Amino acid sequence: MSFDTDILIIGAGMSGVGLAVQLTKKYGNIRYEIVEKSDNIGGTWWVNSYPGCGCDVQSHFYSYSFALNPNWSRKFPLQPEIASYFQSVALEYAVPSHTTFHSVVQKTQWDESSSTWVVTIFDQKTKETYTRRSKVLVSAVGALSVPKQCDVPGADGFKGPLFHSARWDHSFDCGGKEVVVLGNGCSATQFVPVISSSPNAVKKVTQFSRQAHWLAERPNPSFSGFEKWVFRHVPLAMRAYRAWVYYSMESDFSGFYVTSGGRIREGLKKEQSEYIRKLAPERYHEALVPKTEIGCKRKVMDTDYLACLHRDNVELVFSDPVAAIEEDGVRTKSGRHIKADAIILATGFATQQVLFPMDIRGEKGISLVEHWNTTSQGSAQAYYGTCISGFPNFFIMMGPNTTTGHLSVIFSVECQINFTLRVLDPILKSLYPSSSSSSSSSSLSTWLSSSLPLLSATPTKPKPDNVAVKLKAEIAENEWIQTKAKELVWATGCTSWYVDAKTGRNTMMYPVWQYHFWLRSLFISKKDFVYRASAVEGGEEVDVRRRGKRAWSVVISTLAVGMVLGLVRLRRVGGRDWRDVVGMLSRWLQQWSLGRKQTS
Repeated sequence: MSFDTDILIIGAGMSGVGLAVQLTKKYGNIRYEIVEKSDNIGGTWWVNSYPGCGCDVQSHFYSYSFALNPNWSRKFPLQPEIASYFQSVALEYAVPSHTTFHSVVQKTQWDESSSTWVVTIFDQKTKETYTRRSKVLVSAVGALSVPKQCDVPGADGFKGPLFHSARWDHSFDCGGKEVVVLGNGCSATQFVPVISSSPNAVKKVTQFSRQAHWLAERPNPSFSGFEKWVFRHVPLAMRAYRAWVYYSMESDFSGFYVTSGGRIREGLKKEQSEYIRKLAPERYHEALVPKTEIGCKRKVMDTDYLACLHRDNVELVFSDPVAAIEEDGVRTKSGRHIKADAIILATGFATQQVLFPMDIRGEKGISLVEHWNTTSQGSAQAYYGTCISGFPNFFIMMGPNTTTGHLSVIFSVECQINFTLRVLDPILKSLYPSSSSSSSSSSLSTWLSSSLPLLSATPTKPKPDNVAVKLKAEIAENEWIQTKAKELVWATGCTSWYVDAKTGRNTMMYPVWQYHFWLRSLFISKKDFVYRASAVEGGEEVDVRRRGKRAWSVVISTLAVGMVLGLVRLRRVGGRDWRDVVGMLSRWLQQWSLGRKQTS
């Protein structure tokens, strides 16, 4: 059965662009498509455009390893610069020409007869629904893509603008207005200082905090012209700086261990407590210094947030939560009414609703939700955060347990991309057999195949066109993850988006060092996967590891060829023409190989 594209990628954000680039670099003119719901490349860094939006990872490590940028303006970049970076990389590799914008994937169904994914797509502009068929399906929608809905009673009756920070309403001019902010996480600590300062400051911003967060000092110096020149012209300068940033960030993981990391956390707790008390108004100290273990929630960088709490037009409410939203404002639990021209939600994302609201169905029509209800109490899980049993040729970027509390998500995603391409390699090579060899190596291969049949292709057999992780491997992986996660600070009892509150399972964080995650992307355990051919290709399981078992045969054959070629200049060997020697060696190696197969 024909199909529309080889690989269909859902999402044109950081992970989708990264995968598209690596597909192009490795397989040339591979057919791939990206379906993107917004109007541009960039994902969360295009959609999140609230005032002050920025990154808490250093710029030279919050970038692709294959596209280093010597022109970063500062240590911690802001949203416009980050979005521009991803868009420039995408343009360099013609990713936009493969992308359909303003489109949403509604449903995907695995067709077992043809080993293809049937993807139902909704065009937000034309309001039409259509389908595309692909060999491989990749979700690159990200973990922070679905904002939490407002759960406060009365929200529908509010007369003014009510929006999530991730969907900032730029038509609303907050200058001179009274604004209520619900939440005090990363985004709120970035935009509250901006909207409360001149020249277009709000008249009053009343912020309701739900939980205290550990805030760390974050100097953000700009890179000088000289530093940029060094990064651009001095060989390996950027690589060395990036390696140093990686080392300094990776070393922080030792503080996550509940027992051995206690001393490290105590030091950080003292340091950050003193920092908060030094900069924040005294009346807020009790509310701002957390009672939870440091590290069990996502760290928050202080972007002048503590300083802005001294302003007359900023009020932090921490002991009187909002009970209801009314037409012109909010009413608190104590009965206090606070007028609001607008309400801004800074309440985070629905991280436990993985791939929601897409309906993804694998073998026998089983949905992801049904699979997880059966295997993991309803909590999301995956092998290497990427593959799910019963869902062939389906891969998730930024899937379950791929997040880190200390490093760059781009590092993790690049590992996932490497892993995905290695798992897919036998299938993609069958689609693009010439992608892995040059013309010169192809001609050499042809000569060797004619001279030594042992080195020619194996007897005709079905080519694999789909791959899935084994259920046993998926379950074993996640039992290991949950066991290791109990050793870390995320299991100390605080409420965070890392842990599924319903099951207590950690669904977000990878429980060991990131260099371990990287190593696993290089060495794939093929025994954990099943490669099959569809009914069109013969409908049987294919052992791709047999190529590895023939390694010694290939090595010995190659050595024999080298020995013979070394005698070419003599033209004759022991009275025989050298071509006769090649023939004898070929026949002997064939017999030797047949003998190995019979005894194995």
